[in-house]
Amino acid sequence: MRSLHINGDSVLHRLPAAVKLAALAIISLILFMINNAGFLAGAAFAGLAGHALLRISTAEIWRRMRPFALIVVVVALFTATFNGTAEGLTAFFRLAALALFASLVTATTTTGDFIDVITRAAMPLERLGILKARDVGLSIGLVIRFVPEILSRYEVIRDAHYARGLKPRPVSLIVPLIITTLQSADEIAAAIDARGIRSQK
Repeated sequence: MRSLHINGDSVLHRLPAAVKLAALAIISLILFMINNAGFLAGAAFAGLAGHALLRISTAEIWRRMRPFALIVVVVALFTATFNGTAEGLTAFFRLAALALFASLVTATTTTGDFIDVITRAAMPLERLGILKARDVGLSIGLVIRFVPEILSRYEVIRDAHYARGLKPRPVSLIVPLIITTLQSADEIAAAIDARGIRSQK
């Protein structure tokens, strides 16, 4: 599977995953509390600068942001239509900054570290008998790994259309994408059950 994590030895790489996730939560709260488009634009630029400091190429940044780009643009246009251009710009820069900071966290944190943090955070709920912390951590880890994998599958299906001289259409892309993704999910679930991971205490 294609991973969102990028190997490195930067300050962000060395920070504990729990610290980075807590910082991301605080940053997210601040971004939604402030309605100044200039400040939010600066925050988005800071997130972009963080990628540059990690020496992530422009192409790689776009690859990481592309799944969120349509959502950001649609929400910004919707907001601008009903609340004015200023509010639309505010929404655009807020969501762009949030996506960029989240990308910095995933770029500098391994899936295993994510799973460990989520598992520890869910332990109080396990003690209450509400859920199994290990299952929650595993689920989050699989979601993180599947995001780039689904994008990769989409690109393969799209390129296959072009190779056959066919024009990609939403239905002809989405249906095989769903089928192959579900097949992979079944295979992973079978592998997890075969190893008895979900039955561990």
